Amino acid sequence: MSVLGSLMSKILGHSAREEAANENATMAASRAAAPPAPAPSAGSPGAASTAPVPPAVDVELVLETKAAGAGQKLDWRNSIVDLMKLVGIDSSLANRRELAKELGYTGDTNDTATMNIWLHKQVLRKLSENGGRVPANLLD
Repeated sequence: MSVLGSLMSKILGHSAREEAANENATMAASRAAAPPAPAPSAGSPGAASTAPVPPAVDVELVLETKAAGAGQKLDWRNSIVDLMKLVGIDSSLANRRELAKELGYTGDTNDTATMNIWLHKQVLRKLSENGGRVPANLLD
């Protein structure tokens, strides 16, 4: 599996989706007490969309939960190295270079500070694009 695939699996994986589904089910149950909304008519938008949408995974919640049990301070919000460590993925330079290659990094991989900043932003963006709910301030 690719480095990016491993990262996404560790963060957006089955247990994370289960947690989000449980949270969404709780919210849905609380809304069930409210009067039902009128059903859309055949010509209205939304009438054809009956397929359930998989719940978005709260990336911040997943990572904060992992950080709470990590036993060390890991700054996953700003550091790709700490993010990788937090989810149990090798954060070595070789592995980060492989991740950079997977994500199409065109800069100098010897300039690790610049590469790491770019990687962190790209990983969070990819999480967001693939079912993760990432705080907007982390996507800037």
